[in-house]
Amino acid sequence: MPTALPVSAIRDYLLTLQDRICAAIAAEDGAAGFRHDDWTRPEDRPGLRGDGRTRVLADGAVFEQAGINFSHVRGQQLPPSASAHRPELAGSGFEALGVSLVVHPRNPHVPTSHMNVRAFVATQPDQEPVWWFGGGFDLTPYYGYEDDCRHWHRVAQAACAPFGDGHYARFKRWCDEYFFLKHRQEPRGIGGLFFDDYAEGGFDSAFAFLKSVGNAYLDAYLPIVQRRRDTPYGERERDFQLYRRGRYVEFNLVWDRGTLFGLQSGGRTESILMSLPPQVAWRYDWHPEPGSEEARLYSDFLRARDWLGE
Repeated sequence: MPTALPVSAIRDYLLTLQDRICAAIAAEDGAAGFRHDDWTRPEDRPGLRGDGRTRVLADGAVFEQAGINFSHVRGQQLPPSASAHRPELAGSGFEALGVSLVVHPRNPHVPTSHMNVRAFVATQPDQEPVWWFGGGFDLTPYYGYEDDCRHWHRVAQAACAPFGDGHYARFKRWCDEYFFLKHRQEPRGIGGLFFDDYAEGGFDSAFAFLKSVGNAYLDAYLPIVQRRRDTPYGERERDFQLYRRGRYVEFNLVWDRGTLFGLQSGGRTESILMSLPPQVAWRYDWHPEPGSEEARLYSDFLRARDWLGE
């Protein structure tokens, strides 16, 4: 008999993580709470069903929008986006569950943040299940502060440290490569961690790594929010924030594997696209004024850097 994986333990952890992050973000905002939207997807496609909890904070004092989602999708056939790197699993049944969040701040001096932790289980009759974890977190500033970037990466390094000396460097590099807008030859932000197809050390060790990354997010992000949330800004900074949010939209709709998987697997469209900012702007062939703080974002921050070694 194939070994049964403790999917319920993964689910319990993810639901608890979602609750904990929602409570912390709402407390930091102080003015707005989360709308709760629990959903169940009926089996309206053959062999495909799911459920989830969407939590969205909108029009807060600190956060213009924060979406923190849990989803658990089950199906009889892996979508192409999930089997592209594992063609031998094409046609397998699957379970996919995870927590994904994007926080868009109101103040342009506070960066946007993203975190995702997820698990996949692929099953075929009379065979051992194939499972893996994935996720990470990354930071997208509009105005660069080196102290913030170093703090973000210190927390990322600490989350990886118990699992091997090379984990941080490896997954930091993968993050730099993944969150990159190829059509613009430009990073989305200053990176962090990205990992996928992770099953190292067996289930218990790999699950512990997933939890270490998920648990580190608030330690990485909230101190930055608290330092920058009251920084004065004006129309110029707000305009630049909206312009740079356009890059965020471009990445999520063109390159993000999670968005593609969610749409291909029959996920809930409103929940998948809650990562997009509520306001955004594009300008034709715009370039920042040389020597400005906006230009400094491109020259000093939107490039791969060894934040902890400099």
